[in-house]
Amino acid sequence: MQFYKPTLEQIEPSFGSSVLIKKFEQSRPNKEPFWHFHPEIELVFVRGGNGKRHIGNHISYYQDGDLMLIGSNLPHYGFTDRLTGNESETIIQMKEDFPGPVFLNLPEIQPIKQLIENAKLGIVFTGETKKKIGDEIEKLVDKPPFDRLIGLISILKELSEVKDYYLLNSEAVSIEAKAVDQQRVNLIYDYVRDNFKRNISLEEISAEAAMTVPAFCRYFKKISNKTFTHFVNEHRVVHASKLLSEGNLNITDICYACGFNNISHFNRQFKEITGKSPSDYRKAIRRVVR
Repeated sequence: MQFYKPTLEQIEPSFGSSVLIKKFEQSRPNKEPFWHFHPEIELVFVRGGNGKRHIGNHISYYQDGDLMLIGSNLPHYGFTDRLTGNESETIIQMKEDFPGPVFLNLPEIQPIKQLIENAKLGIVFTGETKKKIGDEIEKLVDKPPFDRLIGLISILKELSEVKDYYLLNSEAVSIEAKAVDQQRVNLIYDYVRDNFKRNISLEEISAEAAMTVPAFCRYFKKISNKTFTHFVNEHRVVHASKLLSEGNLNITDICYACGFNNISHFNRQFKEITGKSPSDYRKAIRRVVR
């Protein structure tokens, strides 16, 4: 058994800048999603499209684009691929103290400092904030370095004041761990991502992680604060959300397409994780679309 190496993404701003800004469009898409982390905080705006969020221990499905702030060393997958259907993805990455430690200790900057601290849990911004700040983020792409910096600080100040947001994790999830733990986390998450549409037994995943079943169950509960079964079901429900919103498959077909083996269990898990039954979820999505 060979573990995947943990993926530390190296981020280097261009010469003369403390901030890296990248915009990916349909003609020049971002790389395929992969499980990674980096010391930099990351502000992500996805214009349009539907996709999955996997940030720390949180898994969910976004619609009509997304605006997220991801804290230092908070592991996450990429958010777009060739199937997402988004128009563009703009990413801003910077060190936690990118304006300098003296600047961050100024009393006027304390709301931004608190925002950066909250980002360790992962933050999603919704409503008018997503649209307004998304437009401002995209305008930074073509600005010179000084104007970018001033614009970014202004954006962070705005984000520190809005109310239409929610936190993704109940406690900080940092990938700063022993190398073997990083390798196991990568292996487990990648394996579930690739195989959740079929049954994954505890014996199978434990063997993949080179652990006994009891040791694996204790280990996974410790690193994720949830059981492995619940983690797999979250992946299935997120995929079901995608199918419910994007197509006309009936709910029974979606149940089996996502890896559940009976409709009552699917309905129960879907409502437990999303707060709605699959049929109510689809009705709510169609009301929003209309």
